[in-house]
Amino acid sequence: MKNKRKRRRKSGVEKLLEYAAAWIIVFIVRAAPMKIVRALGDFLGDLLYFLGKRRRKIALKNLHHAFNGEKTPQEIQALARKSCRSFFLSFLEIIKLNHMLTGPAGKDSAAESAMQRMAGVFEKAKRIQEEAGECIFVTPHIGNWEVLPHVFSAAGIPLTIVARPLDNHYLERLIYSNRVSSGQVIIPKKNALFHLGRTLRQGRSIGMLPDQSTMKGLLIDFFGRKATTTPVPAMLALKYRKPIVVVACCRKGRDYHYDVIVSDPIWPGTYPDKKTGILRITEEMTRRMEAVIRKYPEQYLWMHNRWKTYRGKKEFLS
Repeated sequence: MKNKRKRRRKSGVEKLLEYAAAWIIVFIVRAAPMKIVRALGDFLGDLLYFLGKRRRKIALKNLHHAFNGEKTPQEIQALARKSCRSFFLSFLEIIKLNHMLTGPAGKDSAAESAMQRMAGVFEKAKRIQEEAGECIFVTPHIGNWEVLPHVFSAAGIPLTIVARPLDNHYLERLIYSNRVSSGQVIIPKKNALFHLGRTLRQGRSIGMLPDQSTMKGLLIDFFGRKATTTPVPAMLALKYRKPIVVVACCRKGRDYHYDVIVSDPIWPGTYPDKKTGILRITEEMTRRMEAVIRKYPEQYLWMHNRWKTYRGKKEFLS
């Protein structure tokens, strides 16, 4: 018998309190200078690192396995703490950036110039998309992945994005309004394969974050260990003969300055069978995401249980 732990459902009062707390943070971030926003992100990140025992343990374990022999225990601890800070700063940054780009006072010059800089780098993505017709853009949970829809919009690339719905519909509405402000289309993760296929047929590119563990996944080498990885990008690439492009948006010190990374396209080739093709494409996609993470390890979401094991899991596509 499987021992499944049921998640306790939040009450209506708990959801409203979460929503109120989120709105207070939104109000503060919109009004505060970026220096205060960074300090708030560091504070919230440190709270998570020191008080969130389970998440800290997962982050340290993941980093230890990923960089065993490459980094000292002190360096690994520092990376885990910076990762927690980066997680919160990403959401605070996008609140600030959304307000600066779409606020009642109009576009802020600093935010506008940041978008123009990143859109310039994204010309490579635009050329790939024009050559292919449509692309499958994927990014790991690194840097500020929430900024990417704005960059796509500034570069003139229409995008449909897969997002996991939250269990708090009040928060969902708040976050959804921020996401659609970039002009991109958001679809829920449930039944995403069908909707993504239709999106590609309609001539629109798609965006995904495929670096989280999943029961229905392939076992792919990731930092020297097998991790369950979604085969969906590879399945779509093979079926519709579209390339996969790894992208990322990582902070580079100064406010609104990012290292925008656009990989060469992973074109689906010819394989002896469908399973081999899906496996090889997923391996290459994962390898390129790992390369980005190695460049900016302090900005990756190490607190996620990426190498989670599943009882009774069978090999996907077996």
